[in-house]
Amino acid sequence: MDSVANIILYFVVALCIAIFSVLTVTSRKILRAATYLLFVLIGTAVFYFQLGYQFLGAVQIAVYAGGIMVLFVFSIVLTRRPDDVAPLLDSHRRCLGICVSVAGAVLLLLAFFFMPLLDGMSLTQCLESGKEINMDTIGNAFLGSGRFQYLLPFEAVSVLLLACIIGGVTVARKR
Repeated sequence: MDSVANIILYFVVALCIAIFSVLTVTSRKILRAATYLLFVLIGTAVFYFQLGYQFLGAVQIAVYAGGIMVLFVFSIVLTRRPDDVAPLLDSHRRCLGICVSVAGAVLLLLAFFFMPLLDGMSLTQCLESGKEINMDTIGNAFLGSGRFQYLLPFEAVSVLLLACIIGGVTVARKR
């Protein structure tokens, strides 16, 4: 990523991902929000391709941008009319949502910088010690099953998503 074109591409894609992420959560039409999410997923695949991880980019497009988005749209169409417009939240719920979002962002940043990531060391400790961190090390840390590795939470989230999809289909069948 040392050429000027790659740097420009990075900032253009990052800006697109940021804009479409905000549009995804603020759109009142649910199919439009799903389309914005599709653009975010494709932008993430562009980052993978730019880093030289062609397999991850292809998986991102095939599995997430392809398969998961089809599942989302299928669930949306089954559970509600696609032309429905979500009602606006009252100010009490909006303030509560903003507070919970800020608290979640702070907790995520604290976890990102201070939870053990590599060999019991946090990210800030690794950066201070000068230890090299590459994609292989990060992948092993996130998808390993040893101490300070996160395979179990990753699988728990996938089971939770599967339960949500099954629940959505069950609710749709009862209508």
